Amino acid sequence: MYPVSLITSFREDHMKKILLALAIAMTVTSTGHASLAAKHWPASDKAKQFVKDTIVIGMLASPYGTGWTKNEQLLTYFQEARDAGITGHEMTLTAASMNWDNLMQQHHAYKAAMAEERENYIFVRTTRDIEAAHLKGKTAVIWNSQTATILEEDLSRMAALKEMGIASMILAYNDRFRTGSGSLAAYNGQDDGLTEWGRAVIDEMVKYGIILDLSHTGKQTAMDAMDHMDKNYPGTPYIFSHSIPAGLYVNEKNKSPRGCYRNITDEEAKRVVKSGGYVSPTFTEWMVDGIWPDNLTPKQAADMIDYYVKLVGEDHVAIATDDMFDVSLVVDFAKKNATMYADGGYMINAFNKGADDAAPLSRILAAVTDELWKRGYTNEQLAKIYGGNKMRVYQEVWESAPKGKWDKEYKERIKLRKELMEKYGTR
Repeated sequence: MYPVSLITSFREDHMKKILLALAIAMTVTSTGHASLAAKHWPASDKAKQFVKDTIVIGMLASPYGTGWTKNEQLLTYFQEARDAGITGHEMTLTAASMNWDNLMQQHHAYKAAMAEERENYIFVRTTRDIEAAHLKGKTAVIWNSQTATILEEDLSRMAALKEMGIASMILAYNDRFRTGSGSLAAYNGQDDGLTEWGRAVIDEMVKYGIILDLSHTGKQTAMDAMDHMDKNYPGTPYIFSHSIPAGLYVNEKNKSPRGCYRNITDEEAKRVVKSGGYVSPTFTEWMVDGIWPDNLTPKQAADMIDYYVKLVGEDHVAIATDDMFDVSLVVDFAKKNATMYADGGYMINAFNKGADDAAPLSRILAAVTDELWKRGYTNEQLAKIYGGNKMRVYQEVWESAPKGKWDKEYKERIKLRKELMEKYGTR
């Protein structure tokens, strides 16, 4: 059921359709096939070792019940990531119109699974926790919410979210909410912009050191939110945690006329520079139009990274795969109920072309590394993109660190990590 905070002007039958559509969106826009069907891309031993030696932070968008149903699925995924050298994951607990109870249920499901191997996880509160996970070969767990509906009109819950370890939050996931409009609503001409409630939510996020994430958000709402941040909290970073650059596909021969509603404009991406934030492309095939169907390649993943680096600079780019485990049931449901999803048939068309997969970092990042080295990227640049830029933003928002502190400490922190690894051989 939708919370009372959601726009209530729709007819009841239409709202039911929207709810179903959001359920599809929540699952499919966060897809990535992290099952055994996902391809292992060949890479050099040097690249594999670089990934292991570098702090790498990805993103796991896999709600319990839609992304995974058995603890074994989750634990196997994390083990494979650790084996490949992936340090940690921003993990989505809630999305779309989920409420507070949903948050508690998701949090319990994750924690209960991880409790079976609790020695393998560190629940992150500071950047030092991430470094500790890297040194010890453990998984750094970074919680996020892709919706603000979990507040249920109660701003005092923001303090509880912070206490739980929620690190970032999205204002509006695809559709229209009390905070503002999501990207699918905007796609259909319904971007009302940031609301007063949305401004109040942002104020509380800043107060408690929770990062504002603008992925899934309609352009006008996102621009309004950035305006609010720049005016009232200048220098406080905001981010696009998993958004593909729309500008990369302008000249593609087989692109759809409008492209994917989830991709962001160059204008939006450039705004993060002013705040000190970052943009992260996600290696999710269906969002790229089916132009690159049937396994997104390391070259194509590198194209996304390279595009953003050239657009906003190496200090403002990160990575996110937006992984899930198995999307076959979701794809089947979406195809059978295509009229429920108001995207003009975009998603179904992409599926029909074969774009129903994604690339987990554990299986593609070393190959992406080889590709970026070919393009002249240095190890220092890649270290920033794979995790360093995220950690800088984390430090500034979570720890209220002043601008420039990370840059002053960065080389010394890397040196210290290397010395500890050499001394104790922890990874």
